[in-house]
Amino acid sequence: MGKVTGFLEIDRQDRKYKPAADRIRHYQEFVIPLSEEATRDQAARCMNCGIPFCHSGCPVNNQIPDWNDLVYHSDWEAASRNLHSTNNFPEFTGRVCPAPCEAACTLNLEEMPVTIKTIECAIVDRAWENGWLRPEPPSKKTGKKVAVVGSGPAGLAAAQQLARIGHDVHVYEKFAKAGGLLRYGIPDFKMEKHLIDRRVAQMEAEGVTFHNGVHVGVDLAAKELVDGHDAVILAGGSEKPRDLPVPGRDLAGVHFAMEFLPQQNRRVARENAGPEEPILAAGKHVVVIGGGDTGSDCIGTSVRQGALSVTQLEIMPKPPEHEEKLTTWPYWPLKLRTSSSHQEGAERDFAVMTKAVVGDKGAVKALKCIRVDAKMQEIPGSEFNLRADLILLAMGFVSPVHEGMLKELGVALDGRGNVSADTVAYKTSLDKIFAAGDMRRGQSLVVWAIREGRQAARAVDLFLMGSSNLPR
Repeated sequence: MGKVTGFLEIDRQDRKYKPAADRIRHYQEFVIPLSEEATRDQAARCMNCGIPFCHSGCPVNNQIPDWNDLVYHSDWEAASRNLHSTNNFPEFTGRVCPAPCEAACTLNLEEMPVTIKTIECAIVDRAWENGWLRPEPPSKKTGKKVAVVGSGPAGLAAAQQLARIGHDVHVYEKFAKAGGLLRYGIPDFKMEKHLIDRRVAQMEAEGVTFHNGVHVGVDLAAKELVDGHDAVILAGGSEKPRDLPVPGRDLAGVHFAMEFLPQQNRRVARENAGPEEPILAAGKHVVVIGGGDTGSDCIGTSVRQGALSVTQLEIMPKPPEHEEKLTTWPYWPLKLRTSSSHQEGAERDFAVMTKAVVGDKGAVKALKCIRVDAKMQEIPGSEFNLRADLILLAMGFVSPVHEGMLKELGVALDGRGNVSADTVAYKTSLDKIFAAGDMRRGQSLVVWAIREGRQAARAVDLFLMGSSNLPR
């Protein structure tokens, strides 16, 4: 514990945003980091609790009080070593994780949690700036060959762990570049892609081979992949979007969020946007259906493209602005969350159900809506129409895509359509095939994907070698 009275003497201070009027003109990150002195002060607020609930709040079990103390004492390199002992990619989580660790912080009982996410990001950014994050190639090879399907956070974490202990790791990614939804789903204004590029370069120096543009089950037979490797990890994510089965769904101008967002990310990267017709919000009244992070990303992207208006609809009731701490803490609370994209210009409406999409000459013109009560029952007489030229469906994902690789393999699925595997062995119903990340647990957070990738790597190492020194 760096400063015994730090939490009493120092107020919480977090990173600020650049003005909305400026940041909506570009796709670069706009978070303003704290100074070194301010970061040190924030680390001093950590109480090093007897029971550090932030540990259980963090899916990768970051040793948060430890590296807070190291930052307070200005031992940044040791803080980086500690941070990376549990998290392969803290520069990702330090930008896009919703920080369940802060919700679990004891100081959150007073609405003043330690700025854990900000300190984490400061540690890893400083480590890169000072050249502390060098490749860690293995001292010897095991002679075992492992395939990882999917290069999102779960696949990358598993690949890096396995490569560092000597396995010959091959990552298969269907898109042109590695990163999965980190690259193609999360907008650049939340996380710039050079962060992924330098991690890929580090992993290549550690012996990982990336096969980009190879769609397993389409370009490469799944059986051929399995036959050519000693173990296979399925980490392809949960990509089947939840649809909106209402009249008019097939009208032009109604798109899934993951048809819209990757196009813009490819434009920013000057990558081929593909043969699909461009989906652009410029000069349009945009309606985003779905109240989560993906919907928020659609708002920020639409505003930057020049939308005339953006409205976000959520079928659930409006959550409370403040949770009842003694009921929810240290668990993740249900409460109203306002993202940076919401602040850039969006109307939000809750407890709204879409009844139909109204069109003219084959193109969407409006949404027919009705309000619902807390039991999702329609409220008579509450119907209304909402003008819309572009509708983006951001209602989450239901399962991995079954067509192609999964059907060819014949791997068992659970009741929700995910690949069936437990969280100890991570083994599927088929010999030498493992599953991790969203493909196994369903749509979730980047930090959960990293955790599962790391744990699956240990399970695979144990399967191949009979024992493992990798952490869980």
